[in-house]
Amino acid sequence: MNAIEFPWLTAIILLPLVASLAIPLIPDKEGKTVRWYGLGVAIADFALMICAFWYNYDFHSSTFQLVENYPWVPQLGLNWSIAVDGLSMPLVLLTGLINTLAIFAAWKVTNKPRLFYGLMLAMYSAQLGVFVAQDLLLFFLMWEIELVPVYLLISIWGGQNRRYAATKFIIYTAAASIFILVAGFAMAFSGDTVSFDMATLGMKQYPKAFELLVYAGFLIAFGVKLPIFPLHTWLPDAHGEASAPGSMILAGVLLKMGGYALIRFNIEMLPNAHVTFAPVLAILGVVNIVYGACCAFAQTNLKRRLAYSSIAHMGFVLIGIASYTEIGISGAVLQMVSHGLIAASLFFLSGVTYERTHTLMMDKMGGIGKVMPKTFALFTAGSMASLALPGMSGFVGELMVFLGIASSDVYSSSFKVVVVLLSAVGVILTPIYLLSMLRQVFYGKQSEELHLDAVVLDVKPRELFITSCLIVPIIGIGFYPKLVTQTYDVKAVELAAHARQVLPVVAHQQPSSLYSRLFQAPTLAASQVESLVNIAE
Repeated sequence: MNAIEFPWLTAIILLPLVASLAIPLIPDKEGKTVRWYGLGVAIADFALMICAFWYNYDFHSSTFQLVENYPWVPQLGLNWSIAVDGLSMPLVLLTGLINTLAIFAAWKVTNKPRLFYGLMLAMYSAQLGVFVAQDLLLFFLMWEIELVPVYLLISIWGGQNRRYAATKFIIYTAAASIFILVAGFAMAFSGDTVSFDMATLGMKQYPKAFELLVYAGFLIAFGVKLPIFPLHTWLPDAHGEASAPGSMILAGVLLKMGGYALIRFNIEMLPNAHVTFAPVLAILGVVNIVYGACCAFAQTNLKRRLAYSSIAHMGFVLIGIASYTEIGISGAVLQMVSHGLIAASLFFLSGVTYERTHTLMMDKMGGIGKVMPKTFALFTAGSMASLALPGMSGFVGELMVFLGIASSDVYSSSFKVVVVLLSAVGVILTPIYLLSMLRQVFYGKQSEELHLDAVVLDVKPRELFITSCLIVPIIGIGFYPKLVTQTYDVKAVELAAHARQVLPVVAHQQPSSLYSRLFQAPTLAASQVESLVNIAE
């Protein structure tokens, strides 16, 4: 770990939070000064991140960097312990970009602007804290602080059914947080020493049954956030009712917190239990992909269709995590970054479309491509990226996940064939529901029920700038993935090696039969997977 003189990460985390506390002191009822203030703080924080990583981060090291560790509440064992590595650094930058653009996207918010921007900045700070926390209590604290602003942003500035969607969100996520607390405390108090330091927890030796229970608890908690079927039902409601800036953050950052935590806790800290649960993650990933794609095709609400599309795309993250290969884990991280950019652009454009059409029902739209050609072009570009068109970031991420699971020597050939083929079904369905969405919204004859705003139709320069800031890196990563992968390549190799070191020696002797040799334990998960493989054979 490298010592530093200036507390870069502390400054990055606390700047938005401290700035949000000063907003009530700003004498601005209409919100004009507050929105410039909020945007300025977000830009300053994002610039601080770039400076910190550009001058102080070593891309060739897999160790934690920019390490800070201060006693905070010694009586509780709570330390202000923060650091970044190849896994967290790209997600911190993604958080900075998405939140800055979301604050800029909320330019027209006039209802309680001081509260709105205060919540946005507080949420920004908590999200950053989740990705850099190295103390379990600090991680849990940041995880919980982030929930409150999201709940309020949906319940106050959401759509017609906003209270129902917000209540459902807080019930699901708060209940899931209990599993983090219980599993985390169980790890902390296990053994002779009590510690909440995540590195220390990862080095402890746990009984196999205990580790399986803790892994299951974390999987449920983080599976709600990812989300994993069947813990996903809060997401379409939240997206359907949230404002465009809220949806950008929900899809662009919040879902990635679940994927990040699965890698950080379940793979790094509990590798023995991961041996048992890895095929379960692969199967859940396939279910997410196929189920999400099928549900997306059935939606008539534009944002709900995009929400189910997010569920499908998160399935690739699960498969990559389960692959036990460097390229698979690297693909999972790239998929999180890529989907964050793509989903944020599509949800923002859906908000732009809603402002002009005053509806999200696709069957009430039609033909608006003629009067909104720039919006049509940008929406098409985002959709092409989402359906994994070559040359876009989505293609690279999904391809790496496919290569990772297909080249893994941990599973039998039959199991890999089943996973790849079923995942491919979801890939085939994706362009069907996305192209159908474009056809219903932008092509054909304009609906008689649609009353377009004749004064402001196509995208304004501000909206074009926001979308471009998302589309440009999507294309850049598509043509040159190393822009992102070089930040965590070394870490991906270490993660795969760490996960594989607990595998039996037979892993390198009989790759084709390893799956059946690994899961002889009479667990429900293993029996389910073996049944699936037998059916396929």
